[in-house]
Amino acid sequence: MTPSEKKVVIIGSAYPLRGGGFFPGTTQYSNELPPEGLDIRIRINSINPFNWINVAREVAAQKPELVVVRFWIPFMAPCLGSIARILRKFYNIKVVAITDNILPHEKRPGDGMLVRYFTGSVDGFVAMSKSVLNDLNLFDKIRPRRYHPHPLYDNFGEVISKEQAKKSLGLPEDESYMLFFGFIRDYKGLDILLEALASDTLRNLKVKLLVAGEFYDNEEKYRALIASNKLEDKLELRTSFIPNTDVYLYFCSCDVVVQPYRHATQSGVTQIAYHFGKPIITTDVGGLSEMVADGKVGYVVEPDAQSLAQAIQRFYNENREAEFSANVVVERSRFSWDGLLDEIEKI
Repeated sequence: MTPSEKKVVIIGSAYPLRGGGFFPGTTQYSNELPPEGLDIRIRINSINPFNWINVAREVAAQKPELVVVRFWIPFMAPCLGSIARILRKFYNIKVVAITDNILPHEKRPGDGMLVRYFTGSVDGFVAMSKSVLNDLNLFDKIRPRRYHPHPLYDNFGEVISKEQAKKSLGLPEDESYMLFFGFIRDYKGLDILLEALASDTLRNLKVKLLVAGEFYDNEEKYRALIASNKLEDKLELRTSFIPNTDVYLYFCSCDVVVQPYRHATQSGVTQIAYHFGKPIITTDVGGLSEMVADGKVGYVVEPDAQSLAQAIQRFYNENREAEFSANVVVERSRFSWDGLLDEIEKI
C-alpha cells in the first residue's frame, strides 16, 4: 500500500494563502480561483493554543492513517508541533514532517528552541535537500529520515513558444531575457546579479534581465543599485505579485533562469524551471547544486558577481540553451511525486 491509497491529512500553508503566507506584501491572500480536486479547510490559528487542540481533534475525527506536516519556519513550530504531539499521544496517529528548511533563511533569537520542539513532535522526516537532512542532526539523531528533492511544480500550465509568451507580457519579441523569479529577499541575491549585469563582462551582452516578483526587502536598495550602475536599459521589472495563472508566461519567455542566492536549502523556482524545460544558472549554496547538474542543465557557480557574469557570458557565447534544455527534459525525471510518496511510505 502506498500513501496515495491511504487516508492522509496534510497540514500546512495552502490556498488562499500566497506562498508561505508570511511576507510584507500587499496582501497575504490570493484572489485566484481555488485549486481543483482538493478539500482545503482553513482551521489553524498560529498563535492560539486552544485552536491547536480543536484542530487536532478535528483531524483525528477524520481517522487518517497518516498526517503529513509541512515545516518551513520556526515561527510555526509551537502550533504544528503541538498539533502533532496531540495526534500521536492521544490518537496514535502517525505524523511525518516534510521539511523545506530546518534552520530559517533569516535567523532570529529562539529559533533553535522552537525547531527542537517541532522535531520532537513527529515520527520521522522527509527532507527536501541533503543540507536540510544534515541540519536535522543538530536537533534529532533518533527519528528516521529520508531525502527526496522537491518534486516538479507541474501546476503552472503548459509550455508555449517564447514569441507567444513575450507577446502576452508585452515584451519585444526580438529581445533575449534571463529570468529572476520569486519574492525579492536579501538571501536570494538579486543585488549580486545586478552587479554582475553591470560588470564589463556583461555590459555589452545583448540580453536583458526580467525580474518577476514582489519586493520583500527594502526596495530602495535595489532601485539605488540600478540607478548608480545605469542598468535601466538592461532590465524589465515586473515587481508586483505574480499570480499562478501568469507564471508560465515568465518562464516560457526566457532563455535561462538565474538563481544568485547567497544561501539556500532548496528552491521551488528550480522545479518550476525544470517543468518548463529551462536551463538554470545557480550558486553553489545549500542544496541548490544537488538540483542542477553543472555543465549539463546549466552552471553552478560561486555566489559572487564575477562568477555569475562569467557563467552568463559563457551560456550565451557558447549557445548552450538548446543543449541544456534537452538535458533538462531528461534530468527532471528525478523529481517525481511518486518518488516522494515512496520515501514517506518508508518512514
